[in-house]
Amino acid sequence: MRTFAFLAAACLVLALPARAERADREKDIVVNADHLYADDANHTSTFEGNVVVTQGTMRMTANKVTVKEDEDRHKFYVAYGNPVTFRQKRDNVDEYVEGYAQRAEFDDLNDIVRLYEKARVTSNANVITGEYIQYDMRKELAEVQGAPPGTKLAPGEVSPRVKVTIVPAKKDAKDGKATPPPAPGVTLKADPDTGNK
Repeated sequence: MRTFAFLAAACLVLALPARAERADREKDIVVNADHLYADDANHTSTFEGNVVVTQGTMRMTANKVTVKEDEDRHKFYVAYGNPVTFRQKRDNVDEYVEGYAQRAEFDDLNDIVRLYEKARVTSNANVITGEYIQYDMRKELAEVQGAPPGTKLAPGEVSPRVKVTIVPAKKDAKDGKATPPPAPGVTLKADPDTGNK
């Protein structure tokens, strides 16, 4: 079964070389919700109310998540929230990618993720925003638009704009080498057995 970990692939729109934690795809998927409606005849499951999906370092929250499976067992996921949120560790670095949107879709047959309405993806202090973010994981191609595809603007109306903020790496005073900006929001807790951080 493919996973909701696909959402972290959107971090690549920030043109960062590291990917989502690879080991996450092999971990168990755990879904918590207030209600589950499973329609076996139509191969659809709907989770509603305080939905929390975790798999390894990935965590996603939503108000509602619908999973539709076709006859070949390919899945199409749609998550709704105010907003949908996700967070996942990047592979081989101690950094996290976070994202937000009103709606998120994933087509596991084509490996494409789409974020709609107030879409935002952050990694370290780098941020990309738009009303629509699409990422093709196979081709490693991203598209960001100020308005979702097919949006018709009234005469004289201006389309919302895409915004990208990239924070340059700071140079270390000792050796002059660039160091990445610090990852916000990550706090290490003491190990209860040893007191080590």
